[in-house]
Amino acid sequence: MSTASSGADARPRAPRTSPTERAAQIAAAAEALALEEGLHALTLRAVAARAGVASSLVAHYAPSMEQLVADAFTSIVASELAEVRAHASVVRHPTARLQALLATLLDGSRDDVTGVWVDAWSIARRSSPLAAAVREQMTAWHAAIVEVLTQAAPASMPARELDRVAAHVLAMVDGLNAHGLVGYGPTGPGLALIARVVERELSLPEGALTR
Repeated sequence: MSTASSGADARPRAPRTSPTERAAQIAAAAEALALEEGLHALTLRAVAARAGVASSLVAHYAPSMEQLVADAFTSIVASELAEVRAHASVVRHPTARLQALLATLLDGSRDDVTGVWVDAWSIARRSSPLAAAVREQMTAWHAAIVEVLTQAAPASMPARELDRVAAHVLAMVDGLNAHGLVGYGPTGPGLALIARVVERELSLPEGALTR
């Protein structure tokens, strides 16, 4: 046996990527691409190029491109919800906690995630997996807002009223953030635009959410 052959045989092989690691790699590539370029950019070739793998490998690990888009959306917005809830949870006073939640949602620092939401609402009209994911995540956000509203509202406020206020808050936050993507509407913190509405709904003193 030649020395060259022995050296080649002795060369250590690169560790093989496990199926779990490969799936995570493809998912991470899809999420990064969605945040940078939008959900519309998630094509088989684009995700493969971002992950540094062949298109056939993406097709192998993704049940369908529709499901890959839905999964990327879910991961992105669920992570945002967890982050926002953690941020608000450290505020001890209920009214201040509500203020922190609204201020965080309207500070304009999450335009990339807002863009993903806007894309999802559009694409989901023709994608059942994405439509289901959007409904699930909107329900999760609604529940999170109800939880914070309940802590700040009078104890006598009925649950159905809290649900209604939460729906209004969610609609206003989504609308203001979507408008902000194209520079429409007043400049400055969006909190001031909805604070008085929420204060009235919860019978809070004027300025309670903007002090």
